[in-house]
Amino acid sequence: MTLLSPENLLLFSFALIVIAFLYSSVGHGGASGYLALMTIFAFPVAIMKPSALLLNLFVASISFFFYYRKNYFRSKLFYPFAITSIPAAFIGGFVTLDNTIYKVVLGLVLVFAALRLFGIFNFKEKEAVKINLPFALAIGFAIGLLSGMLGIGGGIILSPILLFLGWASVKESAAISSLFIFVNSFAGMLGFLMGGKTIPMESFYLVPIAVVGGVLGGFYGSGYFSNKTLKVVLGTVILMASVKLIFP
Repeated sequence: MTLLSPENLLLFSFALIVIAFLYSSVGHGGASGYLALMTIFAFPVAIMKPSALLLNLFVASISFFFYYRKNYFRSKLFYPFAITSIPAAFIGGFVTLDNTIYKVVLGLVLVFAALRLFGIFNFKEKEAVKINLPFALAIGFAIGLLSGMLGIGGGIILSPILLFLGWASVKESAAISSLFIFVNSFAGMLGFLMGGKTIPMESFYLVPIAVVGGVLGGFYGSGYFSNKTLKVVLGTVILMASVKLIFP
């Protein structure tokens, strides 16, 4: 990859595996982590969005496979969000934000992602509550639109909402979020391509590296996995990246 020197490529690859591992373990594709990493290594904005969407497709699908095998997926809870998020993500994929606006909005989303890793928005499971359909449809649309514009899957936002409202357990929210991320990333990528853009070759080079972490994370996360130290380290890195984006 011509974007990085051999030394930086090794460090970047290791960090990418760790990010994919941690995110996949909790049912996420990892886009917020990938975007933070690419920010730190000074990737061009034109490469960041398609790369994050592409990696999400692979890692989120791997994570969903492992959680689905453990029977944590609830289709009736997934569809209300997906119905509105898919077209919204497609529309968002068409949108090309000004670089400055993109970096600020992404930076704010990364702050949220970092706080989640620090455990601030990791709500405890509640007693099962019946889903509010109109509210779920509205949430799906809002997250989908943001996902398509930024190149994220939206799981980092959806999963705490599911837990906070008592609509799903931790494992169920992971299973739902992983498929939610996949469909949003696919719709966002489709909108991106139909908007006349192409996926840079550098994006494809990252796929096998992320897949290694995704497989390991999905395997351990769908069973039992918790590593607070790594999450704090990753959260700190993402927070640093968000500051770099908002205050260049």
